[in-house]
Amino acid sequence: MSGFDQAPVIIGHRGAAGLEPENTLPGFQAAVALGVQAVELDVHLCQEQLVVIHDPTLERTTSGSGAVATTSFATLRTLDAGAGSLIPTLSEVLAVLPEEIAVNVELKGEGTAAALAAWLPAPDRRQILVSSFDHDALQTFKSLRDDYPAAPLFSRWKPDALEIATAFGSGYINLGRKLANASRLGAIRAAGLKSLVYTVNDVKDARRLLTDGAWGLFTDYPDRINRESLGDGR
Repeated sequence: MSGFDQAPVIIGHRGAAGLEPENTLPGFQAAVALGVQAVELDVHLCQEQLVVIHDPTLERTTSGSGAVATTSFATLRTLDAGAGSLIPTLSEVLAVLPEEIAVNVELKGEGTAAALAAWLPAPDRRQILVSSFDHDALQTFKSLRDDYPAAPLFSRWKPDALEIATAFGSGYINLGRKLANASRLGAIRAAGLKSLVYTVNDVKDARRLLTDGAWGLFTDYPDRINRESLGDGR
């Protein structure tokens, strides 16, 4: 078993966002070196290119300014995304990741669902899980590519959250750390779903979440949140 199959799954959030510039190749490589089972990244569409960046605008994480969607791809590639790193394409990130490292791709921005569905090859050894807070976009993706699993993201709990996640048919639900109490994690497990909890940077907190039934954890600091530090989490 590898990737998302065996708990606890430690997922490098935006690579290793607490250690290296987020969503950059050095960040993803650092996460792998620190023993994660998966990484999480965000995709926007820029002139038909799937680029890996979190925000819809450039100011916070790059030397540029303005909207990602209205910037030319050529200009985007001249920007510093931190410590001299470029904003990578999704293809470039996957090229530097070993096949056994799973990837959670979060849809960001208009058009990414259809673009990702068209871009992805037939599933192979690498596990790819697609997630989004925009459940309509996620449904669009699933309607085009039912051969890849999809996980709805929740920052606020909804009474029908379990039904929403179950309807996607992939067996995963992604939720914020503050939502992940013992009762809720138990209900998720009882519904036959695997919970992936974001963003967990404290070892004590991580151990509590795994004991309460979380399947996996997103972390900015895979140097401190890892299988070695957590034991088996059960």
